[in-house]
Amino acid sequence: MEDNPSECVLANVKGTCNMADMAVKYGVDSFVMVSTDKAVNPTNVMGCSKRIAEIYVQSLSKKLSKQEGKVTRFITTRFGNVLGSNGSVIPRFKEQIAKGGPVTVTHPDIIRYFMTIPEAASLVLQAGTYADGGEIFVLDMGEPVKIYDLAKTLIKMSGKNVPIE
Repeated sequence: MEDNPSECVLANVKGTCNMADMAVKYGVDSFVMVSTDKAVNPTNVMGCSKRIAEIYVQSLSKKLSKQEGKVTRFITTRFGNVLGSNGSVIPRFKEQIAKGGPVTVTHPDIIRYFMTIPEAASLVLQAGTYADGGEIFVLDMGEPVKIYDLAKTLIKMSGKNVPIE
């Protein structure tokens, strides 16, 4: 996403706006937006684009809450890294290790939260079930993991000697 910022904005902002607008148009009961923990204090294109999408969904929810009758409930969930999902850092690191490295880490002090696919699915279902609309749900993902330490552990488990950059 950082290499293709315009595509990132199109997918995350325009895509979310289009889907949210269609949910309203067609009378969908609940719309659960999947966001990212990177939207909290965004420092990259992905985090910024997801935060803009969150603001749009929340604003739409606030606007609709003033209307009479049945309206679409908009709920946002924020995820950390979902283990085993497309784009997860672990498969990327494993691929880099298999190729002999280097394993690329953006900064040695970066930390990330992790969750499993069942936890992610459960969060979406719970949010859609319990929310009134306009909320942001964040799963308690425990302690964050230092990405550099994760890379070191995966390299050690592989039995290879691969550099980290």
